[in-house]
Amino acid sequence: MCGICGKLEFDRDQSVGALLIRAMLDTIRHRGPDDQGVYVAPQVGLGHARLSIIDLNSGHQPLSNEDGTVWIVFNGEIYNFHELRVFLLAKGHVFKTQSDTEVIVHLYEELGPGCIEKLRGMFAFGLWDENTKQLLIARDRVGIKPLYYSVSNNAIVFASEIKALLADPAVNRNLAPEIIDRFLTFLYVPGEETLLKDICKLAPGHYLLVKDGKVAVRQYWDLQFSKPSEQLSIEVAENELSNLLAETVELHMIADVPVGVLLSGGVDSTAVLSCAAERTDKEISSFTVGFSGAGFADERPYARLAAEKFGSRHHEMTITASDFVNFLPKYVWHMEEPVCEPPAVALYYVSKLARNHVKVLLSGEGGDEAFAGYDNYRSIIWLERLKTVWPAANGAASWGLSQLNSWVHSARVAKYAPLVNAIFPNYYYSRTSTPYRYAGNGIGELYSADFLKSIDREYTVEPIQRLFSKVENQSVLDQMLYIDSKTWLPDDLLVKADKMTMANSLELRVPLLDHRLLEFAASLPPDFKLKGFALKYIWKKALSKRIPESILKRKKTGFPVPYESWLRNNYKDQIRAILTDQKTTDRGYFRKATIEKFISANSDFGRYSKEIFSLVALELWHRMFLEGEQATLN
Repeated sequence: MCGICGKLEFDRDQSVGALLIRAMLDTIRHRGPDDQGVYVAPQVGLGHARLSIIDLNSGHQPLSNEDGTVWIVFNGEIYNFHELRVFLLAKGHVFKTQSDTEVIVHLYEELGPGCIEKLRGMFAFGLWDENTKQLLIARDRVGIKPLYYSVSNNAIVFASEIKALLADPAVNRNLAPEIIDRFLTFLYVPGEETLLKDICKLAPGHYLLVKDGKVAVRQYWDLQFSKPSEQLSIEVAENELSNLLAETVELHMIADVPVGVLLSGGVDSTAVLSCAAERTDKEISSFTVGFSGAGFADERPYARLAAEKFGSRHHEMTITASDFVNFLPKYVWHMEEPVCEPPAVALYYVSKLARNHVKVLLSGEGGDEAFAGYDNYRSIIWLERLKTVWPAANGAASWGLSQLNSWVHSARVAKYAPLVNAIFPNYYYSRTSTPYRYAGNGIGELYSADFLKSIDREYTVEPIQRLFSKVENQSVLDQMLYIDSKTWLPDDLLVKADKMTMANSLELRVPLLDHRLLEFAASLPPDFKLKGFALKYIWKKALSKRIPESILKRKKTGFPVPYESWLRNNYKDQIRAILTDQKTTDRGYFRKATIEKFISANSDFGRYSKEIFSLVALELWHRMFLEGEQATLN
């Protein structure tokens, strides 16, 4: 796991200075504190900050082929690299290291950009072909590893983090105000755009080619929900799923350093620990976190149960309200994209604990998006069924949708807006709807009249509409799973997973997001995943003989950070101060009176903690990334 960066000048007579590449690397040193390397040549410069996981002694990057005509900087892990290495050796390729990175170089020599399709793992890389004067940058299928880029008339620059791009003076810090509405609608930013006009995310499952100043982005993988075979029985599917799970966890255990497991006390992380324990004779460490104060959900008893069951060396810690609020500015700095993900703070602290014991951590992220683990899947499916079997109940179903909207927050339903609108026309979303409004709170519009004019709601939801158009003929459940795998997963959960662990120089691996496991899940009939009211039906059935029943049947919680209470009680004055500060209000985005009412309503009833957290994150982001301040909450 590492940090990468690079720049290509379109003019072949121009050069990229080593000082620039080193300045970019300095901003992401936390991603790779073990080693640093720079390659510069006419027109191109590549940089790499290394966290040594595999081939500790000879895996230095940037790395080249035998004659120095193909150079690569790579971030991630390729889990089938041994298999690919055997193939390449048979083709006559000569290796100088034992690393997975070198496999990509020689595979590129064989297959060109088609090499990406052979890789099984998580990755982001930049590869320079001196012979063809071509730059290839690529990102893994699901978006586990981040990759950002900026294109100007003269050059392209890319990096693992936005901070590295901004180290290049040629990259502008221009706000994209229309993305503010997208963020506040979904509470993260789906799509390729960021809040900075000149910086984009390379989409998961895509690569980018640059040659002769021309930039082309191409998709090499998509999640396909194929029609399942009628002969497929639940027993056969269950057995295949069990085998796939064991295989992917075993592959994710490959490392030359200690490996641990992040335990939430839930089904998915316990499943990962159980497979890891049976596939190694080495001691496994496990880690979890709890929160100080009474009345908060506590994952630790279930995590201890799992650790005792599978024999891991268990570690846990407690987070306080002051830990949470003191970290918020660093949260924004490391996340780089405004994301309403309070559990990220817990992940940061538990990663910091884990880094004292291991360099690699396995997580259960992804099981819910593959096998239908969220309540909103069940709720929308049953509303759709209600309308189908009882057309006269449209009014009742609409009432139910209204309740759903209040249960899970509008942002959680917003990503399914085109689907919900198809089921209940014009109920939830329409192209002419008023821009961002906190539904049902009686406060009114948040945006100022002037800022409202800059908002285009069709542009706000465009990434969601585009994705739905690809799966509009699939089942309602598969449509929701597809949207989450393309938005919520890479643009929220995996941003958190990568940025918070890499802030502590720790590699996080997510076995349940192995693309073969995802493809298998997508091939299953919807009722194998959601059966009646039972979420993750086949997943839990496959795990029923593996993990304790008390964990298998418990209500899903994840890491339930009690930030609502902390923002409402412990730090309401600091929150009010930053959101009503003159610098904040002078930006002209929001109505101050609305903000005041919003904060007061949250103090009294605790109904709008996510929205307040999002607004604070947005303001801190603005101060750090547009104004260069060291923002605080004090």
